[in-house]
Amino acid sequence: MSSALFSEVSLRGLRLANRIVVSPMCQYSSEDGSAGDWHLMHLGQFSMGAGALVISEACHVSPEGRISPRCLGLYSDENEATIKHVIDFCKRYGVCAMGVQLAHSGRKGSTRPPLDGSGCLTQDEGAWQTVGPSALAYAGDWHVPEALDRAGLNKVKGDFVSATQRSDRAGFELIELHAAHGYLLHQFCSPLSNQRSDEYGGSRENRMRFPLEVYEAVRRAWPDDKPLGVRITARDWVEGGWEIEDAIAFTHALKDLGCDFVDVTSGGLDPRQKIAVGPGYQVPFAEEVRRATGLHTWAVGMITEAQQAEQIIRDGQADMVALARGMMRDPRWAWHAADVLGAETPWSDMYARAAPGNLGKFTPPRQQAKT
Repeated sequence: MSSALFSEVSLRGLRLANRIVVSPMCQYSSEDGSAGDWHLMHLGQFSMGAGALVISEACHVSPEGRISPRCLGLYSDENEATIKHVIDFCKRYGVCAMGVQLAHSGRKGSTRPPLDGSGCLTQDEGAWQTVGPSALAYAGDWHVPEALDRAGLNKVKGDFVSATQRSDRAGFELIELHAAHGYLLHQFCSPLSNQRSDEYGGSRENRMRFPLEVYEAVRRAWPDDKPLGVRITARDWVEGGWEIEDAIAFTHALKDLGCDFVDVTSGGLDPRQKIAVGPGYQVPFAEEVRRATGLHTWAVGMITEAQQAEQIIRDGQADMVALARGMMRDPRWAWHAADVLGAETPWSDMYARAAPGNLGKFTPPRQQAKT
C-alpha cells in the first residue's frame, strides 16, 4: 500500500511532494528584526529534506508587534534583505517550499527572550507600549496594553499588508497568518482578552471581525497563485474562553473568504490554562475542524513518529502534519520517515549520494525537479 503521508498535495499554484510541514519555531536570535547566520543554518538545514514545506519562525509585522527584541521581523528594508538571503539559499540548494508566518504579539510583546529569563522588559531594558483589543494585561505583572482605536487598527492592518508585500519580494511561496497562541489576532477572537463594546467586541461575529479584515487585506496583497492560510486556536483551555465551536465558525468564515488552509493548535492566551498534553494531543481538534468545514487542515502537537503521522493522514484526521520539536531533533525527518514507510522523498543534489539506491555511487544521477 502506498504511503498517504508521502502523497502529493497542491495548494493553489504550490505543489508539494508530501504532507509534512516544518512548523515555525521562535529562535530569539535576530538583531532589530533581521535574520543572521543562525537563520541561514536553522532554515537551511530543514530545506535539505525535513519535509515538503518549511515555514520560518514568526516574522513580526512591526517593531512593537515583536514578542521580544530578538524576534524576527519583516518591517524594514534590512529585514527583507536578510531574510531574502536565507530564502535564496534554501531555494538554491534545498528541496522544500519555503513559507512564512506573519504575526503580531499584541499584549504578549515587550518581553525578554527565554534565554534571558523571559518576563516583561523594564524601561531600562527598552520596554515598549504594547497594544491589544482591550486594556487587559496577559497576567498581573505584565504590561497593560493600549486598546487599539480606529487609527491603531488601520495601522496594524497596514503593517500586515506591508509585511505581505515584503514576503513576496523575499521569495516566500506561502503565508500563514498567526491567529493563535495568545497573540494579537487570537486576542481579538477570545472573550477573555477582548472586552470591547464596539463592532469589534461582544458577539463572536464581532470578535472575529478584525482578524477576518486582516485576512482579506493580506489576500488582496498576496499573489493569487500563492496559498494563504491561518494558524487558529481550537480552545483557550480556560472556562469562558474560546472553544472548538468557535474555531469551527471562524474556519467557516475564513473558507468563505478563500482561505487555503488552517493550522489547528490551542492555548497560549491565558496563564490559567490547564492543558492535557500527550502524543498527538491536538490532532482531534484538527480532525473536528476538518470534518465540520471541509477546509484543508493541518494537525500539530507532539507528532514525532512516522507511523503516527501516516495514520493521521490515512484516517482523514488532517491533510498535513506540522512538526517542530521533532524536526529540531531530526532535520532529516522526512528522509527517515520515508525509509520506515517504504516511500520516496526528494533529496538535495548536494546530499544525493546518501539517498537510497545511490549508496556506493560516486556520481548519482541528478534528482527530479524540485517542488
